[in-house]
Parts: sequence; structure tokens; C-alpha cells
Amino acid sequence: MNQPSDTPLPTATVEMEVPFHDVDMMEVAWHGHYVRYLEIARCKLLDMLDYNYPQMRDSGYAWPVIDLRLRYAGPARFGQRIAVTARLREWENRLKLDYVIRDVESGKRLTRGYSVQVAVGLEDGEMLLASPAALSERLAAWQASQSQISQSRSSDEDASATPNPTQGTP
Repeated sequence: MNQPSDTPLPTATVEMEVPFHDVDMMEVAWHGHYVRYLEIARCKLLDMLDYNYPQMRDSGYAWPVIDLRLRYAGPARFGQRIAVTARLREWENRLKLDYVIRDVESGKRLTRGYSVQVAVGLEDGEMLLASPAALSERLAAWQASQSQISQSRSSDEDASATPNPTQGTP
């Protein structure tokens, strides 16, 4: 779980508008709908790793949520644009994601929380004490791709900072 601080961890953000069917008569989103908002961001993050629910199933595992915590700081209201961010926090023995829901316009935090999922074998129903290789391999591939992107950007910045020797010659 303790990874070097320079090891990138996936983060995904989705923006959405709070729909009418999610609010009560005071036009405030019902607290239970926030879980759906988190799930949308979680699926986007898992898509980044190519390990969303179909890939989990195909690798032989279910990943039930065993813990979910939310802390509401402010209401989400009908028509409000919100940004839901999911960030992978732990993956070696379980899948733990942190979440933040913010108002898009002001950036004000409305909700924060986390979810914990564990791998369970589909054949035997047994919970694994360590995450399966299918997850670790996909995370390692994602981190390698991010490292290449970062190195490419760094090379591009270095190249643009280097003066062109032919520049300014007649």
C-alpha cells in the first residue's frame, strides 16, 4: 500500500447535472443518489485501467463493496453542475477509492467519502486476501503509460527550451 510518492495513481472526474428525478420537494438531491454519482466516477476510473466490471468478471472475480462512507458538507440541488472525482487509494489487498463531489461553478466541496471493495472468486465465493494479478498488472500498465506520457512531455519542454542554433542566422 505504501507506494513511492512519484508513482501515479489513477484519478477520474465526471461532470453531471443533478436531474429532477434525484431531488425531493425542496429540490435537494436525496442522500442515496450520491452513491450512484460515485459509481459513475468509479466506473470511469476502472475504464482507465481496463478493469471495469466486465473485465473483473472475465478475470474470475466479483468485487463487492464492503464499506462505504459519505460525509455531506453541502446539498446538491436540482440543475446544479457537479464534478465527482474518484481516486484510487489502495489496491494491494483491497480496492479503496476516495471521492469528492464539488460544485463546478464555485469549486465548493459538497461531499467526500470512500468505498472499499474486495476480490471474491466467482467459482468458490472465497474472499482473496490480496488483490488478483489481473488488477495489479493493469495498474502497472497504466502507470507505465503515464510515465511515458510524463517523459514525453518533459522531453517536449526541454526541446522547446533549447535554442535553435540556426535561428537568427542570415
